[in-house]
Amino acid sequence: MKNADGVRNLEKIVRLAGAQDMMVVVSAMGKTTNALERVVELLDANKEEQALTQWVDIIDFHVAIMKALGLQPGVDIRLQGEIPYDPNRSLDENYDQIVSLGEIMSTQIIAVYLLKQGLSVEWWNMPKLLRTDDTWREAIVNNATSAATIRAGWERKNRPQIVVAQGFIGGTADGRRTTLGREGSDYTAALLGNYLDAESVTIWKDVPGILNADPRLEPDTILIPELRYSDAVELSYSGAQIIHPKTIRPLENKRIPLYVKPFGDPEADGSCISAAVDHPVEVPVYIWRKNQILITMRAKDFAFVLEESLSEIFDIIHRHRLRVSLIQSSAVTISVCVDNTRFVPEALEALKEHFLVSYNDRLSLLTIRGTTPEILERARAGRTIMLSQTTRRTARLVIKNDE
Repeated sequence: MKNADGVRNLEKIVRLAGAQDMMVVVSAMGKTTNALERVVELLDANKEEQALTQWVDIIDFHVAIMKALGLQPGVDIRLQGEIPYDPNRSLDENYDQIVSLGEIMSTQIIAVYLLKQGLSVEWWNMPKLLRTDDTWREAIVNNATSAATIRAGWERKNRPQIVVAQGFIGGTADGRRTTLGREGSDYTAALLGNYLDAESVTIWKDVPGILNADPRLEPDTILIPELRYSDAVELSYSGAQIIHPKTIRPLENKRIPLYVKPFGDPEADGSCISAAVDHPVEVPVYIWRKNQILITMRAKDFAFVLEESLSEIFDIIHRHRLRVSLIQSSAVTISVCVDNTRFVPEALEALKEHFLVSYNDRLSLLTIRGTTPEILERARAGRTIMLSQTTRRTARLVIKNDE
C-alpha cells in the first residue's frame, strides 16, 4: 500500500472475503522501509541533522495518509516520537530497531481505520508474539514458542473477527525488535497460516499473479494460473521475485494453498500454488537475477578442490551470509554465483586465505525454465556468457550486465 487509496482498497478486500476469521498481515507503506534505512545510514555516519530531516519526512508522510483517511493524528494514533537509535548498539541491531517502525506505523493506521469503518478489528504487536533469535536483519524464528503464543491469542474468547499484524518483524525474548530479511512479510503470513491451520493464504501484489517473466523486462508475459509447491520453490530459488522459497515451506508442510492475486483487481483469479495442479506449467519461464558476482576458487597447491575443500568453502559462504544462486565445479576449480551484497568483500578475503580467488561483478543470472534450442540460441545472441549450465528443461546463463 502506497497511500490512503491503498488502505481503502484493503478494506474492500476484507469485505469481499465475507464474515470469516481473518489475519491481515501488512508491510510498511510506500517506500518507508527505504527511507528508514536511509535514517540508519545517516545516523551511523554521524549525520544527525540529515537523519532527523529524513525522519520528519517519514512521519509527515504517515500523518498525511491519516488525515486523508479521516483519522486524527495524536488522538486516534500516536506515532513514534524519537528515533530509537543507540550508538552503543551495532549497526545491524540499530537497523532492526528503526526499520521495524515502518510496519508498526502502517498497521496502527490500518487497524484504526478498519475499526472506524465498523469492522471487528484488533491490532497485534508481533515483536511480542513472533519470537526470534538476535540474528539482526535476518532473524531466525523460534517456531515452537511463536506458534504457542500466536495460537493462545487467536483462540481466546471474544477475540475480534479480524486481526491486523505486522509482517517482516518479530522480537527477542528480552523485548528487542528484529527483522526477518528479504520478503519477510510474505514469510510472516506463511508462518501464521501454518500456526493457525489456515484454510488458505493470499498474498496481494502489484501484478496479475505469477507470470512467466518480469513484465518490466518482457512485454508479452503470460499468467501462470497454478503451480506445484516444488515449481514455485524452483522459480524462487532461480530469482523470481514474486515468492521467496522460505515462504513456501510452512505452507507445504500443512498443504495450505497459497494464492497470489493483484491488489488493484481483488476479484481477479490470480495464481494458486498448491500440492497438486490440474494444468502444469507449459510455457517457458524467464527469470532474471540481477546484481550477481561470479567467484572462482582454485587450490593454491593444485589439489583437487572438489574432494578436499568443498566443506571449507561452504562454511565460509555460510558464515558470511552469501546467497548462492549457481554452483559449477571442475577437478581443480569451483565457481559460485552469489548475490552481490555487503557481505561479499569479507567473504572474498576469507576465501583468499585458503584459495586462489578470482571474480567478476556486474553480472546477471538468466534462468530459462522450459527451454528449447531455439530459445537458448536467442538468449545467447549478442551477449557475453561468463558461465552456462543446461539440463533437459532448464538453462542458466551468467551474463555481463551491460549486455
